[in-house]
Amino acid sequence: MTSSKGDKKLGARIKELREKKNYTQEQLAEMLELDSRSLSRIETGVSFTTIDRLKKIADIFDVELKDLFATEHYDDKPQLIKKINKLLDSASIENIRTIYKIISSILR
Repeated sequence: MTSSKGDKKLGARIKELREKKNYTQEQLAEMLELDSRSLSRIETGVSFTTIDRLKKIADIFDVELKDLFATEHYDDKPQLIKKINKLLDSASIENIRTIYKIISSILR
């Protein structure tokens, strides 16, 4: 079985949360009762894991299970720009000005 984009995004999200907590792969793997190679395969999207293990990962990171699948920020540039534009279309002019200031300060 080949991995899907969803598997890769989920794996990237798990890695992101792991790094945010400053855990090594070895530390997280130990908490999950896995070998670090298996965790590496999950993080790279080569392997998927069980729902029970996903629940345990969510508990370790103190997030809801659904938050593991919050991977929209891994979309490619054209998709993200399209989503941003859609959000901006419904924003007030005041919010758009604030967003502009934030983006300008980040990209300068």
